[in-house]
Amino acid sequence: MFVDLIVVGGGAAGLFAAITCAENSEKSVLVLEKTPRLLHKVKISGGGRCNVTHHCFEPRELSRNYPRGEKSLIGPMHRFGAADTVDWFAGRGVTLKTEADGRMFPDTDSSQTIVDTLIGAADAAGVVIHTSEGVTSIIKNEDTFDLETDAGNSYMAANVLIATGGTRIDAGAKLAARLGHELQPPTPSLFTFKVTDPRLDGLLGLSANPAEVSIQQSKLRSRGSVLITHWGLSGPGILKISAWGARELAALDYRFDISVNWLPDADPAAVIAEKRINEGKRQLSSRSPFASIPKRLWLRLLAAAGVSDTLTWSRLSKQQANQLLSQLTAASFRVNGKSTNKDEFVTCGGVDLNGINFRTMESKLVPGLYFAGEVIDVDGVTGGFNFQNAWTNGFHAGSDIAAR
Repeated sequence: MFVDLIVVGGGAAGLFAAITCAENSEKSVLVLEKTPRLLHKVKISGGGRCNVTHHCFEPRELSRNYPRGEKSLIGPMHRFGAADTVDWFAGRGVTLKTEADGRMFPDTDSSQTIVDTLIGAADAAGVVIHTSEGVTSIIKNEDTFDLETDAGNSYMAANVLIATGGTRIDAGAKLAARLGHELQPPTPSLFTFKVTDPRLDGLLGLSANPAEVSIQQSKLRSRGSVLITHWGLSGPGILKISAWGARELAALDYRFDISVNWLPDADPAAVIAEKRINEGKRQLSSRSPFASIPKRLWLRLLAAAGVSDTLTWSRLSKQQANQLLSQLTAASFRVNGKSTNKDEFVTCGGVDLNGINFRTMESKLVPGLYFAGEVIDVDGVTGGFNFQNAWTNGFHAGSDIAAR
């Protein structure tokens, strides 16, 4: 069976490329998905709401949210960025809304809206989809590719797009490696920190925003909301630093120390001085003097600073004040492991960027071979950036194949 384009992987990047090619040409397009269902990651992302993209419409600024791939994506984001994604879905009846932190979701607050839109667009464009059929081998001939699948089928294709994603990076990367591409080792990129500490016990769900996090064993630093979980620490402030430090933290075997400044925009020393003068008879434990620090967390920080529940502001000693300032601006926590961010899993690693033409997403080594999404060594911080990379890659690959 001959096909103009075979897409290996039915995730966001692969399906978007398939749709783009089919909508802009008469070429036959076949998607081969190893698992029983398409777009699983789209379905579960954002707590089932799907963080489609980020409200960042300046391409260079947008590209700065990719720890790996920043420079490579500047050009592609100019040609298809976040604004283009918004327009694409709007043209199919899906309105995206922007939340306070810049994340963009469908106004239905349901990822099923995005799944249905993509599958509907693929069906309307004539894309053929086979689930439960994984590609086991790709052989390059002079002008075509021969593909074999675990369902026992053989195909011949003029073009092949590998878009197997980060969660199945091993299979997709092996196919690329057999065709001559260099690989960067897969490493978890977005993860939470495992922290066991009495200051956090029982505070599940509390967060401080903003906070600043730094790794004591490196120069890594990030800023954003920090969320306390049953496991330890999460939230954008943690996830960002996990992305930028993915390989460095892996080298430390995910055992290191962090410092948390719970009040990066405040002057806690001035607040403490003011409280001692104007609220001297009030107990420190009566309420948190900082809007961004919940009272229960405030009480834990007081205890860690050696401040009793009954101590008043006027009786706060200089030593206690200094210890409290340390807890507020440089609280040290030991990290002993990591965990995935909810049900999401993002990796850095995959097909080396030097082997890909980012204007077209075509291989520089094998004509007719394309890549898109997390199978390549590009990953974004949390906030819709990994999906935006998928749409951008898919658009460029699909457009180039359609124009051939």
